Amino acid sequence: MNPSFKLILIILISFEISFTRSLTANCVLIAVCLIYLMIHKIKLKTLGIVLLIPVIPAVALNITIAFFTPAQDYHFALVLFSRMFAYVLLGTSFTLINSPIELARSLEQNLHLPSKFAYGSLAAFGVLPKMKSTILTLQKAALMRGITLSYWSPKLYFKALLIAMNWSDELAQAMLSHGYVEDTTRTYAATIPIKSTDWAYMIVPILIIQPILFLLP
Repeated sequence: MNPSFKLILIILISFEISFTRSLTANCVLIAVCLIYLMIHKIKLKTLGIVLLIPVIPAVALNITIAFFTPAQDYHFALVLFSRMFAYVLLGTSFTLINSPIELARSLEQNLHLPSKFAYGSLAAFGVLPKMKSTILTLQKAALMRGITLSYWSPKLYFKALLIAMNWSDELAQAMLSHGYVEDTTRTYAATIPIKSTDWAYMIVPILIIQPILFLLP
């Protein structure tokens, strides 16, 4: 499925379940997402970690609505509980299947977003591993001077921010030296076409979910 269409589909469904109170729809979405992830052979360990992420906020929200509100609406508490898992699994169905470079290329080619947005987002994803190693280097350098920089220390992230700003300047110079010119027609190393099946994959699920959202509890 086209990455842009898939992103639009997930955003639309997430938006709809935010304003409805259908427990059935949430459960259907959770089941469909789990089946989709299993089809793509996501590791059970990874899936287990993903399912653990919303447990604490979902349980806290469920208990608050069910026992500490005047109405004590148990159905709405279950709706909010399941909605948290639906959100996480919908996002996981995108992030674990589609790569950032596929999404950036699709947004640029199919949705005609500016090329600087595409390359900027790719640069941000590419810098993440380097930033992690840089933070560890800063911590070790501080320890050599007898200073402990914890992960919640403002000094650590201020230093990392300065390094990131320097990287952004270097990246901009590298792009210009390789012939990048903003707002000009560009060719693509890899094209991402929009197929007729992409339209079907986006429209059909939206049509199917509507009666479930508005007719079933």
